[in-house]
Amino acid sequence: MSFRTFLLLFISGLILPSVVSLLQTRPGYLDSDYYFAGGVQLAQGKGFVEPYLWNYLDGTTTLPHPSHTYWMPLASIVAAMGMRLTGNFDYASARLGFIILAAAVPPITFILALALSRRKNLALISAVLSIFSVYHAPFLGVTDNFGIYMVFGGLFFLAISRQQEGRGGNIPNLFLGVFAGILSLARTDGLLWLGMGVMVVVFSHPVSLGRKAFLLSIFRGGIFVFLGFLIVMGPWYWRNLTVFNSIMAPGSSRALWLDNYDQTFIYPPEFLDFDYFKSLGWEEILSDRLWALKLNLQSGFAAHGSIILFPFILIGVFAFWRDVRVKLAAIAWVILFLVMTLLFPFAGARGAFFHAGAALQPMWWSLAPLGLDSLLDFLRRRGWGNDGTKIIFHSAMILIALMLTVYVVYLRLHTLGWGEGEDRYSKVESVLIHKGIEAEDIVIVRNAPGYYLESGRPAISIPYGGESAIAEVSNVFGAEYLVLEPEAAIEPLRTLYQTSGGLAAFEFLGEVDGIRLYQINIE
Repeated sequence: MSFRTFLLLFISGLILPSVVSLLQTRPGYLDSDYYFAGGVQLAQGKGFVEPYLWNYLDGTTTLPHPSHTYWMPLASIVAAMGMRLTGNFDYASARLGFIILAAAVPPITFILALALSRRKNLALISAVLSIFSVYHAPFLGVTDNFGIYMVFGGLFFLAISRQQEGRGGNIPNLFLGVFAGILSLARTDGLLWLGMGVMVVVFSHPVSLGRKAFLLSIFRGGIFVFLGFLIVMGPWYWRNLTVFNSIMAPGSSRALWLDNYDQTFIYPPEFLDFDYFKSLGWEEILSDRLWALKLNLQSGFAAHGSIILFPFILIGVFAFWRDVRVKLAAIAWVILFLVMTLLFPFAGARGAFFHAGAALQPMWWSLAPLGLDSLLDFLRRRGWGNDGTKIIFHSAMILIALMLTVYVVYLRLHTLGWGEGEDRYSKVESVLIHKGIEAEDIVIVRNAPGYYLESGRPAISIPYGGESAIAEVSNVFGAEYLVLEPEAAIEPLRTLYQTSGGLAAFEFLGEVDGIRLYQINIE
């Protein structure tokens, strides 16, 4: 690909996330708030610590505490780089790196599509489809992992291309490990890509080498994959060892035993274990996974398949099944689907599957035009269609993707609104200051990172377990104020919210835009 083509695609990819970002003055949701807040801490030289707590699964009992014990740190690192570059600790600076990553997706998709088909016209269609990314479009410029996953997922498959060409010895295997490490530093499910890297090595060595030579060659290639992975992940694992005495942070493993998503915020976290999981009974366990199966299938069709592209992606997978890259992409998707349905059904159905699948999007955008072209060739051999028909259908694919993207962006930013109430937190903070809250006092609130960003105040999340759980975390953390939003007033907190009372420990202070404020008095 010429530099001119790369530059034009990069500039084209820059436009939409830049325009959308003008309508996103805040991170907009908990994940993005968390990564941005972590970036602020890093940019200000405070390191991997947090004066807020969004769940209790790691067993933390004090603030500040070690950061990124559930989610991984790369998005915060990227956010910090933008802020250090500009010298400002604002959201516009934090998302600079993410907008640049989003702009890199179309040229990477073009290169990957060209490597698959050797047809520049179809590769250009793939690049355009990555610009009009439908469900991903509202999220590519925010402080989250979508752009990171698309860029390095695409590069992972390009490294497979180099490896299949047989050039560079084990250097492509090294890069497979590096890209797998970057994906792992972004999300815990990125560990899948280490396994996929090893699988590439296995697939690329014919058994005809002889058993001994075959195994030795796989061992050598696997060593380079692991070496590349450890180059990236080694420092993070060392940090975890020094802080937690374990290479894996303790926060995410308890998510295996959830009975509903709200238990992500359960306190005390020790309640979640295998014995509790068994006590649910097989009927409840199966019901949860059937629920996740339905939602994850919808996500695969709508989000990963962009609705209109889904059937053509399937045709493309079938038509190019002999290609190792296509085969591995399909295997990776199936593994992700099973993990997010069977092991982590609540996280998966609530967005983790959508997030994790972003690494495969460059491959799906590469395959969609190939699938459509294969279908049209099949129909032409049976006497229907011509070259003009292909032009019409290719143009229609792009036009529909464009219209769907505009609709989804409008729906997400305007109809549904952008944000989880962060704009109200500054008003809440003003009222609490008027009520006598001290600078070091901790609040309990639905979106703790978001509240910290708006006020600079330490905050912890409302725990699952009702008034008694709130009273307990208040006592453990020394939190004296509860900020109860209507969105957080689920059972058993609904009575407290509706009556402005509840336990004697909760003194009602007032209401701000539907948010009820309480002072917690623990004897």
